[in-house]
Amino acid sequence: MVFSSLTFLYLFLPLCFICYYIAQKTSSRNVILLVFSLVFYAWGEPKYIFLMIATAFVDYAFGLLIDRFRGRWQAKLFLSLAAVITLSSLALFKYSSFFSENINSIFSLHLPNLNLALPIGISFYTFQALTYVIDVYRGSVKVQPSFYKLLLYVSMFPQLIAGPIVRYSDVEEQIEERTVTLKNISAGVMRFSVGLLKKAIIANFAGQLTDKLIGGDLTGLSSAGAWVGIISYTLQIYFDFSGYSDMAIGLGHMFGFSFPENFNYPYYAVSISDFWRRWHMTLSSFFRDYLYIPLGGNRKNWALNMLIVWLLTGLWHGASWNFVLWGLYYFVFLMLEKMYIGKYLEKLPRAVGHIYSLVVIIVGWVFFYFDDLSKIKYFFKAAFGAANGFVTLTEKTVIVNYAVLLIIGAVCAMPILPHIKNLVGSISKTRGGKVAVDVLSVLFVIFSLVISTASLVGNSYNPFLYFRF
Repeated sequence: MVFSSLTFLYLFLPLCFICYYIAQKTSSRNVILLVFSLVFYAWGEPKYIFLMIATAFVDYAFGLLIDRFRGRWQAKLFLSLAAVITLSSLALFKYSSFFSENINSIFSLHLPNLNLALPIGISFYTFQALTYVIDVYRGSVKVQPSFYKLLLYVSMFPQLIAGPIVRYSDVEEQIEERTVTLKNISAGVMRFSVGLLKKAIIANFAGQLTDKLIGGDLTGLSSAGAWVGIISYTLQIYFDFSGYSDMAIGLGHMFGFSFPENFNYPYYAVSISDFWRRWHMTLSSFFRDYLYIPLGGNRKNWALNMLIVWLLTGLWHGASWNFVLWGLYYFVFLMLEKMYIGKYLEKLPRAVGHIYSLVVIIVGWVFFYFDDLSKIKYFFKAAFGAANGFVTLTEKTVIVNYAVLLIIGAVCAMPILPHIKNLVGSISKTRGGKVAVDVLSVLFVIFSLVISTASLVGNSYNPFLYFRF
């Protein structure tokens, strides 16, 4: 089940809210939210729900053992076992085919290819479960004695499938006790509505343009077709993923939870380092706190540590060589900024940094989009070689038809929302202004629901891009 589906919007979510708000005690609400979360996951992946439950149980059990033997060598042993077992399912389902195929190709072996289907959201809930057991070992969170509460943390449907990656420390106290206020519900509904518009309108239509320009045969691709196609994908992946994060955070507010932010206008970055402080922030902080710093961080072997982090960042997104190249691509630019060009970027006008960053980011999405390395070659040949001319008649027609969408997407990717919020805050200071803002807020929610529903009718399945990671 996906947030941007009519089943979720008009059946699952209303029923969940009714049951949740009827219950008064936090313990009852936890049980209701857990049941609906399991149903949400089992809706599309019924057999893999047991894998998610098993992952949660492994870290629950080892968390208890680590707490019992705290300060002794056994605690470190149990942490190691927890990490190995937790990551083994991710390795099996996500990477076994990739490694067997490459080993067979290099060494002419015949290792079996299991061809296992990738469980939805496994990369996200695996990392979340892992942060719990690591933080228990570090003593930064208390061990959770109740399995169902830890399972609720791992399986909570608002952020289960595609993040943000919520650490146990983020919701530790809220699982035990939380208050749902009308203000939180209102803020959550507004945030969810913004995310729904991002996904159902901008991301989905940008995806249509991307598919028409670079989603098929590339042998006849023109220079303009290549660039507009990858720019449309640049917009699609941002509004798709940030839209999901907005909806997840909004749902969290409605249930009384506060989830961490995941995006901060990444295309407004003035450097690649700045971009990665703004894009998928919970993943970046995960690799920083649980891998880069433990490896030594900036203290020793920092270049090697960065290489390891970015290789794994690429592989986390998918078991394919294009993702490895994507990770290495960003490693190179981050190294260049750290060692050479970073100090010059700081002295140049911000506009120069914006342009530089956008060019690097847009080109980087080429490695992310195409999982076939030969298509990457065809793309760059068209983009920089103009082998098929500047633009074909068919491409020109398609681009013109979607021109308004591209302009809207480009504008909305910039940080205009904070200015709107400041303006709304100023207007709300008067009694009449507050009434006007409240009325406009209700109208916006209704508008977003109506226009998104109209867009979703006829689209039986429109998953978020990060579901496959």
